[in-house]
Amino acid sequence: MALSVYLVVGLGAAVAGFVQGLSGFAFGLVALSFWAWVIDPQLAAVLAVAGSLTGQVVAAVTVRRGFDRARLAPFLLGGLAGIPLGVMLLPHLNADWFKLVLGTLLVVWCPAMLLTKDLPRITTGGRLADAAVGLSGGLLGGLGGFTGTLPTLWCVLRGYERDVQRTIIQNFNLAMLAVTMLVYLGSGLVTRSALPMLAVVLPAMLIPVLLGTRVYVGLSETAFRRVVLGLLTVSGVTLLAAALPRVL
Repeated sequence: MALSVYLVVGLGAAVAGFVQGLSGFAFGLVALSFWAWVIDPQLAAVLAVAGSLTGQVVAAVTVRRGFDRARLAPFLLGGLAGIPLGVMLLPHLNADWFKLVLGTLLVVWCPAMLLTKDLPRITTGGRLADAAVGLSGGLLGGLGGFTGTLPTLWCVLRGYERDVQRTIIQNFNLAMLAVTMLVYLGSGLVTRSALPMLAVVLPAMLIPVLLGTRVYVGLSETAFRRVVLGLLTVSGVTLLAAALPRVL
C-alpha cells in the first residue's frame, strides 16, 4: 500500500485513541471516518476492534471506576449473544447502507438530546431492556468494533451519572471487544495482510489514549454529557458523509 494510506490510518488511530480515552468509547466510529476513504471495510473492522480493545485495556488501568456486577450483567449477556450475529453478517454487509442507517440515528437523536435541558429518563424495561441494548452493542461490535455506541446512548437516557456510565461502558466494551477479537481470529478474518496496518494503529493510539484519560478526570457531569453527545453527533455526520455519495 502507498505511504499516504499508512499515514491516514495512523492519523485516524491517533485521533480515535484520544476520543476513546476521553469518552470511553467511539474508537471505531472516529477511526472509520478516516479509514473508510482508504481501506476496505473488512480490514477496517479488524483494525477498529484491535484498536478499541487496546484502548480499553489502557483505560481500564488508568481510569478505574469499579465493577457493578448486577448492573453490568444484562449488558454482557446480551452482548455475548449479539457478537456472533455481527461476525456472520460482516462478510455480507452493505457497508454504505450500514453507515447510512447508523449515521442517521446518531444525527437525529443526539442533537435533540444535546439541546434538551432536562433529558428524558427511561426507567422502564429493567434488565430485559438493558440486555436488548447489550445485544445491539454486541451485534455492532461484530460488524466493526462499535460496541459502545448504542449502550452509551442508552446510559445517557437512563440518566446514569458520569462515573456509573463510564463503569458500564468501559467494562462492557472491554469484554465485548476481547470476545470479538477472539472470534475474528478464530474465523480467519485477521489475515497476514492486516499485520502491517496493526503495527501502525497500535503504537499510534497509545499516547493519545493516555492524554484522553487525563482530560476525562477533569470533566464535570454536564461537560461529560455534552462531550459524549457531541462526539456521537460528529460520528453520525462523518458516517453520513462517507455513505450518502455512494448510496445516491
